[in-house]
Amino acid sequence: MFRKKSFVALLLTVVLLCTSVLPAKANVSISSPSVILVESSTGEVIYELNSMERRSPASITKIMTLLLTFEAIEAGKVSLTDQVTTSEYASSMGGSQVYLAAGETQTLDTMIKCIAVSSGNDASVAVAEHIAGSEQAFVELMNEKAVALGMVDTHFEDCCGLTDSDGHYTSARDVAIMSRELTTKHPDIFNYTMIWMEDITHETRQGTINFTLSSTNKLLKQYQWTTGLKTGSTSKAKYCFSATASKDGIDLIAVVMGAPDYKARFQDAQTLLSYGFSICRIYVDENKEPLAPLTVKGGVTEEVCLEYQGEFRYLDTTGSDLSTVEKVLDLPEAVQAPVEKGAEAGRIRYLLNGAEIGSVPIFYTDNVEKAGYLDYLQKIFDFFLL
Repeated sequence: MFRKKSFVALLLTVVLLCTSVLPAKANVSISSPSVILVESSTGEVIYELNSMERRSPASITKIMTLLLTFEAIEAGKVSLTDQVTTSEYASSMGGSQVYLAAGETQTLDTMIKCIAVSSGNDASVAVAEHIAGSEQAFVELMNEKAVALGMVDTHFEDCCGLTDSDGHYTSARDVAIMSRELTTKHPDIFNYTMIWMEDITHETRQGTINFTLSSTNKLLKQYQWTTGLKTGSTSKAKYCFSATASKDGIDLIAVVMGAPDYKARFQDAQTLLSYGFSICRIYVDENKEPLAPLTVKGGVTEEVCLEYQGEFRYLDTTGSDLSTVEKVLDLPEAVQAPVEKGAEAGRIRYLLNGAEIGSVPIFYTDNVEKAGYLDYLQKIFDFFLL
């Protein structure tokens, strides 16, 4: 049953992004050919334009590289204190780089800064090799993860986006999916993406040199709600950006692809974010109040405890009064044994203006076996003994 719950949770994560679209409430003036705006916690799509168009992603490819890196850390395969050695191949990367020398070592923590802040292609390849043994093996993991997340318009051929190959592509919607996965599952990424400038130290055979990492995300200085995430540009991709911002409990992701110039990239992202904050309101019920145990008939115990699956979130863009949301508990008065731990006992439903806007399952927290002859004798014995 828990396996079933995990599958349903994953399915909902993908379906929310892939099927739920809130209608735009006003004209949004942008110059980029492909964009999407998503509320992160719910996965609701607020605005999109050609969002499933396959395009070259440039360095926003590194969002997937960062996602796999944080997953490897969480799984205990690597740690932030690991010493990552730069190979000859990694040091040969062109484009955006932090000038790591062959044989140079940096902690994984520093390498993540090099990727997230300065978009270092050399650091990306070094980390890929550290985690998977080679960039090619790491790219296979990237594509496997893309499939698992439902990124149907994505295929990677490198870990940094330096290639201009037609076989390396994604879409604004798919970028939003991996951006959401990274930021919601691994919020520590913001400790890196909010860095504007920081020094690192190169220690090589030639000596010790300080190098300043400078963020490629100009919205950190231009838009006060900015939290990240990743820019990218090549002659093929033009100017791309996955921007994240947080305000009043609302977290937004704005993806811009194919912008005509770097100024348009940032302006379009800011326009989308400002639009989203202007129309979005969110209702959150953390479901922390305890539930009364449910009576069990014919069981070895007479009650079973209950728990909510989790919190409930509802995003509104219509200006509704969310203080009027009603909660309705749908549970039976009693349940017949046997009861299976993790099975659904009922639901809590949420109503706005009389219409249901969603629900949260309620599960049994324990198994309750069906009572047998000996169990009934024991109950009778206990009754008279007490």
